[in-house]
Order: sequence, then structure tokens, then C-alpha cells
Amino acid sequence: MSRWKRLLSPLAAATADGRPALNTPSSASGFLTIGGTTYIDPDGSYPLDHRADGSATLIINDTDRHLTIVTERNSHHSPAPPADPSAPAPAPTPDLVLGPGERTETRRGDSVRVG
Repeated sequence: MSRWKRLLSPLAAATADGRPALNTPSSASGFLTIGGTTYIDPDGSYPLDHRADGSATLIINDTDRHLTIVTERNSHHSPAPPADPSAPAPAPTPDLVLGPGERTETRRGDSVRVG
């Protein structure tokens, strides 16, 4: 029995002092809206579909976390390579970050990442 107590004592100590036993990140609280879809307490990444008519997609961050609109990288949305191979490649577009309560409309991006 003492062997079990020794094995479980770190777990008991971690939960007794208020720390979580496992180091798992908590999901965001609130709502993430992408176009016509709203996610409640989102966690992770969500695809950003581009509309066929070319109109912008509305993104609303009503969460307590920052959101990152991940820009295109080697995807079908990326601009075509220059016709002249000696021409410099276009600079990559930086990711767009939205703070809590912010909103934007975008025509670019592959996904929205929470956190």
C-alpha cells in the first residue's frame, strides 16, 4: 500500500494546492463568428472558406483570447509565381491578429486559430 501512496502523492499534492493535475490549456470563453457560423467557447483552428463571389468574410472575436488569421502559405489561395524567374518573390503577408472584442472583414487567410 505504501508504494501506491508514493506513486500517487505527486498527483494528490498538485490537486491539493489548487493547481491542475494535468497541464491542459483551457479553451477560450465566448463566441467566434466566421461568416455565418458562430462557435461557442472555441478552441483550436477553424477553416476560413473564401466566398465564390469574392466578397469579404466577416470575423468577430467575442472571446477572451486573441485570434490569428493565418495567411496563405503554399496553398491554392497564394498568388501565382512571377513569370520572370529572376524577379524577386512577393513578400509573405503577415498573419492578422484580432484582440478580444475586435472584428474584421478579410478576403485572405486559410484558417482562424484561437489563442
